[in-house]
Amino acid sequence: MTPAIITAAICGAETTREMTPYLPITADELAEEAARCQQAGASVIHLHVRHDDGTPTQDRALFQKALDAIRRRTDVIVQTSTGGAVGMSADERAQPLECAPPPDMATLNAGSLNFGDDVFLNPFPLVRDFAARMRARRIAYELECYDVGHVEACLRLAEEGVIDLPAHFDFVMGVRGGIQASEDNLTFLVMKLAELSLRMGGHARCGLEDNVYLSKGVLAKGSFELVAKIAEMARASGREVATPVQAREILRIPGRRQ
Repeated sequence: MTPAIITAAICGAETTREMTPYLPITADELAEEAARCQQAGASVIHLHVRHDDGTPTQDRALFQKALDAIRRRTDVIVQTSTGGAVGMSADERAQPLECAPPPDMATLNAGSLNFGDDVFLNPFPLVRDFAARMRARRIAYELECYDVGHVEACLRLAEEGVIDLPAHFDFVMGVRGGIQASEDNLTFLVMKLAELSLRMGGHARCGLEDNVYLSKGVLAKGSFELVAKIAEMARASGREVATPVQAREILRIPGRRQ
């Protein structure tokens, strides 16, 4: 079977130090956590950055600092967020795409939705704009789908020539306002998560951005512990864990740019 790609979402924009003291914030902390996650089996790092006080930001300089620090410590695929936080402008959200060299991948949010009590706006003109920016810099996109209609949107954008398929889809489930996390919903989406994903030949994402617990009531000491748990699931399903080199081949991402 195809080696399993494990993505570690090590920081996020919503998780706080009050939720877990193990949340990495500074560039050095992010790089250290990325290295631990690679050692545990991750080949992709999903990256957000924060100000020193922990507030989320899309500041290009902070992304550049984090990217440089991670690249010095690892050879993982670095996937930057263009989602940012609710209320940010398009240009503000797109700042990490301007880093040099650019990130290997970036998120392309496929549509708008109610996000808790807020609205996460991704109208089609914005999605097309972000896709064009990524294509111009040869940045692979990760298609983030929060609901069924977002999958249809990606297929329509592919028909328009805005994006190319095959591509890496990421189903974000469990957000209040989007599709909820259940096996039935995953089967309906023809997509798989964690153990179900690995058993059916898919890939998986984990990390402190998504979940701060290793087991009920037990805080993970970092995303690396969650990666290790997913890696065990992959091997139990008869899958080897993809290296960064294998992940680049599967995701059709060129070799690391200097």
